[in-house]
Amino acid sequence: QAPLVESGGSSVQAGGSLRLSCLAYGYPSKWNYCHGWVRQRPGYEREDVADINNAQVATYADSVRGRFTISKDSPNNILYLQMNNVKTGEPAMYYCAARRCYDSTYKWWGQGTQVTVSP
Repeated sequence: QAPLVESGGSSVQAGGSLRLSCLAYGYPSKWNYCHGWVRQRPGYEREDVADINNAQVATYADSVRGRFTISKDSPNNILYLQMNNVKTGEPAMYYCAARRCYDSTYKWWGQGTQVTVSP
C-alpha cells in the first residue's frame, strides 16, 4: 500500500484551532477503505480520536466530540482533522490510519505529526 503522509502538526495555544491533513493515495473509499486519526499522548494509552467510513459517516472519541471534525476529500484522497478549542492536555503525536471497513483495527499507518499546546 502507498504510504499515508500527515502534515499540519504545530504548536497551538490552548483554546485555539489547528487542521491536520493526511494524503491517502491508494486508499480510496470506493474500495471500502475507512480512515481515522489516532493520537498517542505521553503517559496515555493510544486513543482512536475519529474515524470516517466510506459513506462519510464519522465517529468520535467522547473526549473530542463537538470540538474535532474529521472529513475526507475523496476526489483528492485527503483526510482532515479540524481541531477546535484544543485543550492543554492534548499535545500528542497524531497519526493518520487506514483499514478495510470490515476490519475493526487499523492496518496502515502514517509516520505521525506532532501537535504541541501552549497555555
